[in-house]
Amino acid sequence: MRAPISVIIPTLNAGPGLARTLGSLGAGLEAGLLRELIISDGGSNDETLAIVEAAGAELVQGSVGRGVQIARGIAAAEGAWLLVLHADTVLDGDWADAAHAHIAGDQAKAGYFRLRFDTGAFAAWVVAGWANLRSRLLGLPYGDQGILVSAQLLADVGGYPPLPLMEDVALARALRGRLVAVPVNARTSAAKYVREGWLRRGAKNLWLLVRYFCGADPAQLARRYQQSDRSS
Repeated sequence: MRAPISVIIPTLNAGPGLARTLGSLGAGLEAGLLRELIISDGGSNDETLAIVEAAGAELVQGSVGRGVQIARGIAAAEGAWLLVLHADTVLDGDWADAAHAHIAGDQAKAGYFRLRFDTGAFAAWVVAGWANLRSRLLGLPYGDQGILVSAQLLADVGGYPPLPLMEDVALARALRGRLVAVPVNARTSAAKYVREGWLRRGAKNLWLLVRYFCGADPAQLARRYQQSDRSS
């Protein structure tokens, strides 16, 4: 039987964070779970492409935009299951066992991981705690928690939303009632929170979410998001 999981990672100048993310996938390779690793790049001009080549991953390239890039990577995938990760998210070492248990359990459910940050700051604990509570109570995990979903279930809900921003929220809403926590930590970079300030970054993310729920255009939100990132 072929390995079940295709890993899809969108990148744009992902650099050293990508190397750490790829390194964390070794447990899945050893367990015979990983069928392929697909990097969907949006025009990197740093060391990202060299890291992809060194890892022996499949590279697909095209226009930038996280949802668009993920959808493009999924279109190239052949696995029965899809594991979508951000390029700065590192899975804990026991992830392969937990993923195997999820796959063997219920193909009608998609899984997400517990959020942690790569810093022990108290603010990081608070933000991660809120994210995990939101995921459990509202069924609204974000992309930096990862998503493990069968290709069939994803097709049933209309595929991965090719949005430049809020693609993870749109997918969570499509999967409402069919999302469960996989008991493994996904450790993501705290760099943007540290640079901008935890309160400011959290408020910015919440405001974007509120505007999206109120019907704002994701493309316009993405432009504002990128502009504020460059100015911070």
